[in-house]
Amino acid sequence: MSVAELPESAQNYLKVVWALQEWSDAPVTTSVVAQRMGLKPSTVSDAVRRLTEQGLLRHARYGSVNLTDSGRGHAVAMVRRHRLIETFLVQTLGYGWDEVHDEAEVLEHAVSDRLVERMAAFLGDPVRDPHGDPIPAADGTVHRPDAVALPDAPAGALVRVARISDSDAGLLKYFADHGIVLDADLRLLEPAPYSEDVAVLAVEHGIRAELGRTAAGAVWVSLR
Repeated sequence: MSVAELPESAQNYLKVVWALQEWSDAPVTTSVVAQRMGLKPSTVSDAVRRLTEQGLLRHARYGSVNLTDSGRGHAVAMVRRHRLIETFLVQTLGYGWDEVHDEAEVLEHAVSDRLVERMAAFLGDPVRDPHGDPIPAADGTVHRPDAVALPDAPAGALVRVARISDSDAGLLKYFADHGIVLDADLRLLEPAPYSEDVAVLAVEHGIRAELGRTAAGAVWVSLR
């Protein structure tokens, strides 16, 4: 069965569960899903129960929520749609990287499987979206970059930006203004005394930025 045959709500739930597990090892609970989707926990619990009965999720009572093999296949298909659409909007229609997430959230439910693959071929089968997130291949394989969250990088290291979370458009604009963009080289600096911020220097532009933990945690880097 194609993911296009699933109801839109089921597509959203599966994609969110997969996304919550993509860059974190923390257990995915119904409360975490509810927080991410902006829904009541009771609403999410009911949906998770239905998707579990359909064989798309596994959920032990009061335990974590996980995708079955079938659920993962559908989730990855939705992620592929979303990230290809984001890439198409940036590369072809001139959207900014801070503008495409919400557009893709709408369009991913409307496109056909055929259009998705035509789009991929037109773009040259890209392997990552404008934010550095990997675009799953048509066969469902996903190659996550070898990267760590910026706060986990060693002090003084020279790193290259591998991925930036697109969950906050305002934060993406801030990063762009400070030279923190995909493939930019950053030098980790000593923060101000008694500060918990992460201080970085965007090497190409010579711009220093002091990032709070939330902002720093949105940036993933590879060691140079």
